[in-house]
Amino acid sequence: MMLFGKISQQLCGLKKLPWSCDSRFFWGWLNAVFNKVDYERIRDVGPDRAASEWLLRCGATVRYQGQERWQKDYNNLPTGSLDKYKIQAIDATDSCIMNIGFDYMEGLQHVEKIRLCKCHYIEDECLQRLSQLENLQNSLLEMEIITCGNITDNGIIALHHLRNLRYLLLRDLPGVKEKENLVKVFKTALPSMELELQLK
Repeated sequence: MMLFGKISQQLCGLKKLPWSCDSRFFWGWLNAVFNKVDYERIRDVGPDRAASEWLLRCGATVRYQGQERWQKDYNNLPTGSLDKYKIQAIDATDSCIMNIGFDYMEGLQHVEKIRLCKCHYIEDECLQRLSQLENLQNSLLEMEIITCGNITDNGIIALHHLRNLRYLLLRDLPGVKEKENLVKVFKTALPSMELELQLK
């Protein structure tokens, strides 16, 4: 703790960080660090625990199977048997999750709902990657994508690979332009899915 305090004091004493012209660069760099995948950690503690740590570190919340309460605090992650806690839902509202961290999702087998709201780093590649994960193709039932400015039609169309998706909400996505085409694609690929569009 003392070491961190000393480093913090030194950084605060600098008028301008030498490697950054702008605080956005620093936050982007820090968020990339939070998203870096630790494959050894996934092996050691299992995919659900490792993904929980990643998601909470980035500001998201998770809900485990059989629980009503959302896990929000990284320091209060449950301990005990690693097989006991399986992620059932993810709420990434205002989080800094980004494409480089999505390998954490690969081993998740029980995720039924994902909410991406105001996720500034979520881009088409993230949705394309997510839709290619076989476990999510089998388990994911509901998805909400709200106010994610970097998402376009290409990212949304990729979601048709999530073959068990029953509900998809799309709201306030300025990069999504061809609503009629989306409706057509999903009606063909996922005819029983409810598609709710709240787009301009």
